[in-house]
Amino acid sequence: MKKYLIFGLLILALAAFVIVPFFKNKNVVSEQAADDLPAMFSFKENLATKGDEVVALKIAVNSSEIKQLELIYNDSVIATWKQPKAALSYSFKAGELGVGTRSLVLHSLLKDGSTFDDERMVRVLSEIIPEKWTIEKIAAFPHNTTSFTQGLEFNKGELFEGTGQRGQSIIAKVNLKSGAIEQKMGLDGTYFGEGITVFKEKIYQLTWQEQKCFVYNKKTFQVEKDIPYNGEGWGLCNNGTSLIMSNGTERIVFRNPTTFEIERTIEVYNNEGPIANLNELEYVDDLIYANVWMTNFIVVIDPNNGKVLAQVDATSIVSEGKGTTGDVLNGIAYNPATSKWYLTGKNWAKLFEVKFKKA
Repeated sequence: MKKYLIFGLLILALAAFVIVPFFKNKNVVSEQAADDLPAMFSFKENLATKGDEVVALKIAVNSSEIKQLELIYNDSVIATWKQPKAALSYSFKAGELGVGTRSLVLHSLLKDGSTFDDERMVRVLSEIIPEKWTIEKIAAFPHNTTSFTQGLEFNKGELFEGTGQRGQSIIAKVNLKSGAIEQKMGLDGTYFGEGITVFKEKIYQLTWQEQKCFVYNKKTFQVEKDIPYNGEGWGLCNNGTSLIMSNGTERIVFRNPTTFEIERTIEVYNNEGPIANLNELEYVDDLIYANVWMTNFIVVIDPNNGKVLAQVDATSIVSEGKGTTGDVLNGIAYNPATSKWYLTGKNWAKLFEVKFKKA
């Protein structure tokens, strides 16, 4: 049920804001004291900046023995100084690599060949204040209360759903108006099903902790293969080229549909910080829509840089949707054939046709 993750995620969230500068020297076993570094950043805390802001760095040079000094941002050398003698300054736009957490390293090479690093973290926030959206309920349809919804998607006018819980996980084709399951295939009871997506006549289904993606024939629902991956699987969608996957953190990865290799990763941030617990996903008109687990909110994400453009409050349908047996909001589907949106949740009694509108 993922509930045990809550404590761990809170600890990680708090840890992200703890200031722990890290100093290392490859030639010694113990950590190097800050005051002994040949060169070091003048700031004591890790940095937080907005995507469009210029970061002005001050660098203290404490030794005449430095042969070369490099400034490394996210594994790329962005500045080099030969035998620096005095304090240095350097300005750059940290947000050019997108939002998220990045490393900033001041690498000193001394004349005797020894090296020292002053390493800090830079957290780049979005400069965009997300728009506030609400939903308007257009219609309500029955939803199977035994369906612990993990993925919801239309393909060629047909509604597909993936569900979770060990021993209950299935992929299914569902009748929108009646809520009846018209076709299904269940997972072995050792697997906990997660997000699904339909890509080129194949249905892809993630598993939560089993690190395996099942690929089904869309017509027969027969498993054609399974693909291993590292980490947890939560939400899944596609942009017509890549599979797009969440893992319960603020990170979203784009994967090759054939090999499942990671092509690129984005971190999802608004103007205040990361948005973790990203769950079920939907890709529409070059935007990613993501449920935020354990909330009534959906975030709208720019897939190019991870910036949150809007936050949708779906509270108005939650009580009605849950009924007496339901769990959290989770399930976003867009039908391109009708340009209509649908929302539901885990074990909800209803599935809603909705419109998104600015608050």
